[in-house]
Amino acid sequence: MSFSGKSADVLAGQDSSPPELPGATATSMRDVMAQFATGVVLLSVGGEHVHGMTANAFTSVSLRPPQVLCCVSHTAVMHAAITAAGLFGVSVLGADQADLARYFADKSRPLGAAQFEGVSWRAGEHSGAPLLAGALAWLECEIVQSYDGGDHSIIVGSVLAAGRGPDHPGLLFFDGGFQPAPRRAG
Repeated sequence: MSFSGKSADVLAGQDSSPPELPGATATSMRDVMAQFATGVVLLSVGGEHVHGMTANAFTSVSLRPPQVLCCVSHTAVMHAAITAAGLFGVSVLGADQADLARYFADKSRPLGAAQFEGVSWRAGEHSGAPLLAGALAWLECEIVQSYDGGDHSIIVGSVLAAGRGPDHPGLLFFDGGFQPAPRRAG
């Protein structure tokens, strides 16, 4: 709480100022961002570039027009797939889908259509992208803009279709691991 512009800790005689921050490195940035809880999605591309990738750099951009963004590393297989296809799907993962999140984050899994064998999904009507069964929500998107963001591309998608699934707890990524999102109080 603040009182007259000062925090309660300062008023109580405790120094609450942030520590002096050294320059950011890839390691320190990863450590810091691990403290920011995010939702978890599966980004997917259909057609001849079929691919899936677990992602947590995903957010809504606009309601009018409906747009979302995702960030994809330039070196990821998904980068070539999503930019070639121009369309992508998003499956918002539930807490019971942590194993799928781990699977699609594993770089040693099969590539192409083989990575979806044994996984329950349907092709999106607008994108052809695999949309996972049991996900909390789905989106189908068309790329409308892509920006360079250091070692990633920031990809903005216009939402072509959206739907909501079962009312189950969401999946979070926090402090380097997956965990269920807390349920909203009654």
